[in-house]
Amino acid sequence: MDDRSNTIAMMVLAAGIVALGGSIVTAEIFHAERPEKMGYVVEGVEAEAGEGGEAATPAQPIEFYLASADPAKGEQVFKKCAACHNADKGGANALGPNLWGAMGKPHGHVPGFAYSDALKGKPGVWDWNSMNEWLTSPKKYAPGTKMTFAGLSKPEDRANVIAFLNAHSDAPLPLPAAPAAAAAAPAADAKPTETAAAAPAPAAAH
Repeated sequence: MDDRSNTIAMMVLAAGIVALGGSIVTAEIFHAERPEKMGYVVEGVEAEAGEGGEAATPAQPIEFYLASADPAKGEQVFKKCAACHNADKGGANALGPNLWGAMGKPHGHVPGFAYSDALKGKPGVWDWNSMNEWLTSPKKYAPGTKMTFAGLSKPEDRANVIAFLNAHSDAPLPLPAAPAAAAAAPAADAKPTETAAAAPAPAAAH
């Protein structure tokens, strides 16, 4: 009876050892390393700087884009605004004010339109930079504005719309010239230019 119990115990122990060894071997075979880049890439969503994407290219001043802006292309982009605005001379106000001749005018300049206090209290006029900031994000430019449009993310689109609005005026402003490109700074590790080697001294006369 004791021999039979010992045999059963040995079989159970052996089975446990085999199971343990099998789990260790399986773990080694199917072990997966942590991926270098976690998550899934969603098409159409740009990664923020420091989150797996390259640093964003520094934006150029709006004058850079205005130098090559096309009012015809701006008219196409302006269709996104047409539900609330028109830029026709003598056009009526709608949900938004008529935009004929807006460039160069103060904020809240259209008579009879109920501007928000946020925009009426904004100092300055609609120039290249202020219009660019407004088209980028109305809510950021004038917190509290009634404007619900989120903004235009592409600077080329903003420049084209500004050129379109500027052309819809009795006295269009001259578009600014592109800013001069900054001179490239010399590399920090660049060596100074070597001077021409001195000519060898003439041989001594014998």
